[in-house]
Amino acid sequence: MSQEHGEDSGTITPYATARGRDWPSVRQFNVFVENRVGNLLSVVRHFETTDIRIVSITVVDSADCAIIRMVLSNPERAVEILERARLPFTESDLLVVQLPEGVRPLLDICKALLGAEISIHYAYPLLIGPRGCAALALHVEDHETAAAVLARLGFTLFTENDLHIDEDLT
Repeated sequence: MSQEHGEDSGTITPYATARGRDWPSVRQFNVFVENRVGNLLSVVRHFETTDIRIVSITVVDSADCAIIRMVLSNPERAVEILERARLPFTESDLLVVQLPEGVRPLLDICKALLGAEISIHYAYPLLIGPRGCAALALHVEDHETAAAVLARLGFTLFTENDLHIDEDLT
């Protein structure tokens, strides 16, 4: 739990943040680089001597710049590494959904979100899913509603804690 000083009374007012390791969300790091040969390797190399795994990665590029979107197994330590490397980055929340069994798991996920009128901004697979399961990372229009809908319909959502626990299994 974090604490904040009250403005008027000088007392300490406790508060808790909405995000925790068990919240149905996974942090994505959006690293901004010039679109030049070798820059992806340069970013990835910052993690090669650590025990932090790149769980998922995708690159969005344009003529001048690129955004490297990554999910990493230890977000707190990843922030330290990215800051130390002086790489410009932002964080955003993703839903990570285990692909359900069946012939068309992606169709099932899309239909569930469409039924709730939730737009998918982008999606990409995880390289290493929690507990060896195939999983999909989703950036959606309304994170909380999407998480509630998917959970209610029986989909398995992974959290940062699930990615962190897997570090101990390797």
